[in-house]
Amino acid sequence: MNVVALENEFWQVGILPETGASTAYGRVRVGEDWVDLMRPTAPEDYGNSSKAANFIMLPWCNRIRDGVLRFNGQTYQMRTEKDDGTARHGDVRKRVWQVESQSYRHVYLTISSADYADMNYPFKFSARAEYALEGRDFVWRLTLKNEDTRPMPGGFGFHPYFVRPEAEPKVMVPCEQQFNLVNYLAEGGPVLLTNRLNFQQPRALGNDEINDVLTGRVVDAPAFMQFPSANVGLLMRADPIYRHLLLYAPVGQPFFALEPMTNVNDGFNLLARGIDESGVFTLQPGESQAGEVRLEMVATPE
Repeated sequence: MNVVALENEFWQVGILPETGASTAYGRVRVGEDWVDLMRPTAPEDYGNSSKAANFIMLPWCNRIRDGVLRFNGQTYQMRTEKDDGTARHGDVRKRVWQVESQSYRHVYLTISSADYADMNYPFKFSARAEYALEGRDFVWRLTLKNEDTRPMPGGFGFHPYFVRPEAEPKVMVPCEQQFNLVNYLAEGGPVLLTNRLNFQQPRALGNDEINDVLTGRVVDAPAFMQFPSANVGLLMRADPIYRHLLLYAPVGQPFFALEPMTNVNDGFNLLARGIDESGVFTLQPGESQAGEVRLEMVATPE
């Protein structure tokens, strides 16, 4: 399995072009050591995006209820997952991406739906992903382009996992609202935060399972993850197009996820109901949409 290795004085990163342009590992330098802050992928799992440190969701994020996409008065039936009956996490994370250029600190990859007759999406599209190391920043850039002759709905995002050692990380998410989810699907527009999901100040994840979408993001304020065991932290900055952050903290697992997403779970069907906060955007033929996320490694007090 080909791994594109990126490295500078602050980061060590591995990218998996054959596994959806996923991330195999993301390590930061602490003193003389390299420390995993993103959940590392075992080499034997490099072909499994679900085991990756981070994977791309595109041309939609998270789930579509019953695999039914409604747009511009048309209804499209998509393939669904056996476990929950939804179309989930887009359809590029298990595909081979093409490496267009690479260096020690940058890689640029592309994919076209035209290369896959079984692509699970009723519109033609292309995409590019860029990963770069810029000083203390690990930078992720995504672009989605409508290659169809019709307007196309779209969305994209990242699904990064972070380590959760015994010294519990503290998390701060600058969001003032949440979506009420039933079976992980948004039931309507956003509502005010409950205390359970209020991470506007740094706090531990706690003992209850979290799998929720936070929104009403203060776009100029970064999210923050503090790892006391390593005396380092990560600031997550995202372009305004990433309107939502999904916080996932499964009970008893040594990891958690903080996912920047353009659309909320089942966002296409919310948009069809006239709920603009869904985050789904529309691309005209030949039009594209892009967004950047930055993870900045910062030292924290001992």
